[in-house]
Amino acid sequence: MVVVVIIGLLAAFIVPRVMDRVDEARTTKVRADLQALETALAMYRLDTARLPSTTQGLLALVQKPDDPSVRNWRPGGYMARVSTDPWGNDYRYRQPGTRGTEFDLYSLGPDGLEGSPETDQDNIGNWSLNP
Repeated sequence: MVVVVIIGLLAAFIVPRVMDRVDEARTTKVRADLQALETALAMYRLDTARLPSTTQGLLALVQKPDDPSVRNWRPGGYMARVSTDPWGNDYRYRQPGTRGTEFDLYSLGPDGLEGSPETDQDNIGNWSLNP
């Protein structure tokens, strides 16, 4: 019986710490992904003299946009693929940006929701990467 109590106490202390580390790892991955996407967007802009439009989105980094005004797009693209965030959602891109940035690049975070101050609190974006 004492062994069961000790195991229960250990679990009570260890499980929350492990879960916090998982959340921290996911947030770290989002930040790394956003930095990689920013680098790809910078290379795209150097070659084409513009950023992709919101409509073209991040797909413009892996597939040449149909827009004939996009010139000098690098054959093979700027990334092999655009991954999803750790919660399985697509990264969001908006140009021009609405948070004092040239463009908004972000994850909807753990809740996967957007649209209100309450749901946007967990969003992780380029506005917090480059203060």
